[in-house]
Amino acid sequence: MIPLHASPTIMSKLSALPSVEKLAAALAPEVSLPRPLVNLFVRREIDRFRQLLLVDEEHSREDIEKATRQGLREFANSRLQPVINATGVLIHTNLGRSPLGPRAAGALQKIATGYSNLEFDLPSGARGKRAGYLETALACLLETQAATAVNNCAAALVLTLRTLVEDGKNEVIVSRSELVEIGGGFRIPDILETSGAKLVEVGATNKTHLHDYEKAITPQTALILKVHRSNFYIGGFIGEPEIPEIAKLAHDHGLPLVEDLGSGAMMNTDELAPIEHEPTPQECLRRGIDLVIFSGDKLLGGPQSGIIGGRADLVAEIKKEPFFRAVRCDKLILTTLQESIDQYLETKADPTQADVPVLTFLAKSTDDLRARAEALIKDLPTDNTAIAIEDTLARPGGGTMPRSEFPSIAIKLVPSNQSVPKLAKKLRLGTPAIVGYTTDDALFLDLRTIFPETDKEVTAALESAIT
Repeated sequence: MIPLHASPTIMSKLSALPSVEKLAAALAPEVSLPRPLVNLFVRREIDRFRQLLLVDEEHSREDIEKATRQGLREFANSRLQPVINATGVLIHTNLGRSPLGPRAAGALQKIATGYSNLEFDLPSGARGKRAGYLETALACLLETQAATAVNNCAAALVLTLRTLVEDGKNEVIVSRSELVEIGGGFRIPDILETSGAKLVEVGATNKTHLHDYEKAITPQTALILKVHRSNFYIGGFIGEPEIPEIAKLAHDHGLPLVEDLGSGAMMNTDELAPIEHEPTPQECLRRGIDLVIFSGDKLLGGPQSGIIGGRADLVAEIKKEPFFRAVRCDKLILTTLQESIDQYLETKADPTQADVPVLTFLAKSTDDLRARAEALIKDLPTDNTAIAIEDTLARPGGGTMPRSEFPSIAIKLVPSNQSVPKLAKKLRLGTPAIVGYTTDDALFLDLRTIFPETDKEVTAALESAIT
């Protein structure tokens, strides 16, 4: 709003404001956005500049139009879109974590664009059980009594704690070395508090003994919680009891032992690449864990989801918790997770044959990557940019196996006609967007996380960006 008694100076400044309708009409063809959204964005920008002018800031009409145009383009680029991941980080949280394979994506397309038997029993024609098939398949894969899934791993932990914690029996024992912080600043103590649990810390940062757990057990103890240190590691003078020891202690006192595994590897990671071994849910359950919790969209390679598996009585209790409905999976998650689990079951003799892109990337040889890199840059002009093939290191990412790095191959770009950040931004703003990483005054595009079928697109984008 313009003040009723605005001075002539203020009125003169406000005259620099362009018409919302005219500016929106001029900018709309530059972005692929619905016209009402363009109008709204431009109106908000003009309102923002109006307030700045009223407090005596100087802005010309050209400045306002230029800033609005740039802001609108940046807003348009924030729309969810495909990205070519050239960072060498397999499970890149900011780039959507693990991509789905063609089989899961194909099933998703069929279910998403039609009706399905989500809660309908086809043989009887009556209402059916949601996720009945998936839960059986999950239990089969995990080699355990029962399993279920919710919409993410944090929700799975909160749901489990809400179920097992009750008035007068709400203490949860956790080693101090496992009070981790996951992405976005969420911490295990905060999650416990949200669920109504009382945290009981035991041991020291570097060492926790079995007797630390034993001394902490009281009539108010609800469970013992193990949290896998998937996104950091502790070295040096360290120690902790083995899972079977903790399991025996918990069971002797009638307590469930729960482990939040985080990543959820379904096969031996150290057999796929020269990296550390990530504990599998099956191993944990065999060693005495009563309930294991892990993500479906990291090393498993499925959709964002949280999986809970273990004792049938505990899983049944969890599914009766009213909060379960608030975090249950929709038909899209259930479909892609179902296909992912089926693939693992069908290829159990040789899990590397499962159509899971993150595992394919993990196992790919550097010889294959080098051959692709050579073909990709073969015809690129080098007048303005030095182009080379470099040995690099890729990482699993996604808060898993923090010590693991393994050999990879990258294209190294050192431009002479523009800055490295400018070249990187050109590629990020292209179609498709390409995200690499910069170091040592060079831009690197790691081949390990680039799908082979996009190589021609990468070549075309590079040719456009470096000339």
